[in-house]
Amino acid sequence: MDNKLIKQLFTSALFQHIPAESLAVMWDCLKPRVQHYSKNSYITVQGTPFTGLGILLSGEAEVLKETASGSRIVMTNLVQGDLFGEIIAFSPQNTWPASVLAHTPCSAVFLDPEKIIGKCANVCTSQNQLVKNLLVIISTKALMLNRKTEYLSIKSMRKKIAVYLLEQYKENKTLTFTLPLKRNQLADFLSVSRTALSRELGRMRDDGIIEFYRTSVKILNLPRLQKEAE
Repeated sequence: MDNKLIKQLFTSALFQHIPAESLAVMWDCLKPRVQHYSKNSYITVQGTPFTGLGILLSGEAEVLKETASGSRIVMTNLVQGDLFGEIIAFSPQNTWPASVLAHTPCSAVFLDPEKIIGKCANVCTSQNQLVKNLLVIISTKALMLNRKTEYLSIKSMRKKIAVYLLEQYKENKTLTFTLPLKRNQLADFLSVSRTALSRELGRMRDDGIIEFYRTSVKILNLPRLQKEAE
């Protein structure tokens, strides 16, 4: 197991708090499958057999959901260290629920879920930490999906933005903060187009409610923002 692979794996939340020497031993038990993909090729295809919990080792990709009408919806974007397939890894479903498309040349590793929770032949001391990390990731993803469902019930785009910015204000406890999502990721999260999102943010800036530059936001008129969120 080379140092480059170890560094790539440590970008993933799945391997947090696991010593490098323990990871090397555990790697033999997990029997991972590393695959490489060219730009614009599919890493997974919706409806095909599930091949294991995936981790993006390098590159960028996006998760796509195809509707019955044949249109495609971008669910989320993936960067180095991100997981995919964790939601169905231990479910009865045996096919990929969405496709993963490489934006750039990518490499990914696939892990058999049963080997993650199964008895380790080498008695890996960090296996419990690995399982704990996976449970935290799945729980966090479930909470995120629950929040996204709440945003879907909000009809007004400005209200969606206002509610989201107020959440960030409360979490950061300051009127100036950096958004955890890039513009395209925020658009996907709020289920709006990036163009429409940028347009509405511009209008809120022109109205003197906020000021922003890329992912940095400053709330200029908190009472007005709170009113927009009502």
